[in-house]
Amino acid sequence: MKLSIAISNTSDIPIYRQLYDQIAAAVIKGDIAPNECLPTIRSFASELGISVITVKRTWEELERSGLISTVQGKGCFVMPLSEEERNSIRRDMAVKHIKNNIAFYKSLGLSSAELISIIKQEY
Repeated sequence: MKLSIAISNTSDIPIYRQLYDQIAAAVIKGDIAPNECLPTIRSFASELGISVITVKRTWEELERSGLISTVQGKGCFVMPLSEEERNSIRRDMAVKHIKNNIAFYKSLGLSSAELISIIKQEY
């Protein structure tokens, strides 16, 4: 499997979160097939030029989210998710990102209607 991952060292978003978001999105969209084995932590860290600890943390977060499952001695595999499960996880991820930025939007004095209008315009 070849994952196309873009990591920015200048982003305010931690590297493990950038990695998590991109892999989670690929799983949810079906770009990574159910039951497909993810690369090993060490090989993926080496390929991306990042810490093994960072990839390990990402894999742990993906597992906590129900997106992958670890089989001792065999690797980490993408969970087969129903459409309902994928939609629920996708919504939860979107809500989390929005909640993380709500305080900023409020500090700008934006009303919810203004924010919705901006989102609609940019989307």
